[in-house]
Amino acid sequence: MAGARGHLVDAYCHGVLPGDLGIGAFEARLPGAVAPRTTLFDSPVGFAVRRWCPPLLGLEAHCTPARYLARRRELGAYEAARLLLRGTGIGAYLVDTGEPGDLTPPKELGAAGRAAAYEIVRLEPLVQQVADTSGTVDGFLANLAESVHGAAFSAVGFSCAAEPLGGGRAPAPAEVRHAAAYWLATRRVGERPTDPVLLRHLLWHAVAAGLPLVLRHRQDGPGPDAVAPFLRATEGLGTDVVLLPGPAHEGAAARLAADLPHVYLGIGSDPAAVLARAPFGKVLYAGGAVGLPELYVTGSRGFLAALDRLVGERVAAGEWSAADGQRVAALVGEGNARRVYRLPDDADRPGGGR
Repeated sequence: MAGARGHLVDAYCHGVLPGDLGIGAFEARLPGAVAPRTTLFDSPVGFAVRRWCPPLLGLEAHCTPARYLARRRELGAYEAARLLLRGTGIGAYLVDTGEPGDLTPPKELGAAGRAAAYEIVRLEPLVQQVADTSGTVDGFLANLAESVHGAAFSAVGFSCAAEPLGGGRAPAPAEVRHAAAYWLATRRVGERPTDPVLLRHLLWHAVAAGLPLVLRHRQDGPGPDAVAPFLRATEGLGTDVVLLPGPAHEGAAARLAADLPHVYLGIGSDPAAVLARAPFGKVLYAGGAVGLPELYVTGSRGFLAALDRLVGERVAAGEWSAADGQRVAALVGEGNARRVYRLPDDADRPGGGR
């Protein structure tokens, strides 16, 4: 099925680390919390790295972590990243550039992966940068509006944490001025905003810009139902909203995507449960990888395997025709992301038809 489906679009990811890593630094970038005297290589992601990544670097699958990392250092960080990223099947990256750390920008990530790369602007660091260069409340608010709308000319979307959304209305101007004045007077240079009034004000600026808006949910935070008033208030305004719920909140996100025409959800895990609840045109692949190019490999391989398994089971059971199965896989793998983010067709992108 993968060949018929074409290239994946990773609708939400970050850059990779540019330097060589020792075993401790590498393992620290794997997801999860390691127990004392154990290793994260003994985890689902660790096993997936050892299964899928060594062959891309010229080694046998399941080789030891030490052997794999020695080969990685032998090749050098850039060449290893290039080989790994080009083995993902990802044809376009939508890169949130607001993650802290020395990560490659979209252009470099795309060049390494021989794929198109587009920027999703994270709103919180945008506010921080404006605050660092604004001397007054009036200047800050004017510069903030200008920065959001200016970013819309080069980005394909915005992202923001979902927690500060509150109700379904924009804050009143007096609320915004009061929150801005207090924050500017008490903040340190380089500090990002956490005030819910300022962040809600920022979100409504992003809605007015018309680009898709990604809402990031913490696993330990409130679920997508907490943002339902905002989602209902933005219906019909011309801005699509992509929920990144994580596994704990996928059911609620699927329900909202099914109920509201402008709401979508991005997932990087097995899509079977979500596709049982949401229309097939509402689900996007969003791997969320950050730091290690290996995580792009394991994320895409795991997602494609699960999607192929789901389609194969439905076709084998006679519930879908083979053509319908291919169409659903193409929608989820790349078609929905290209439509929501207004990306060119695969053949039109840099490196298309590689």
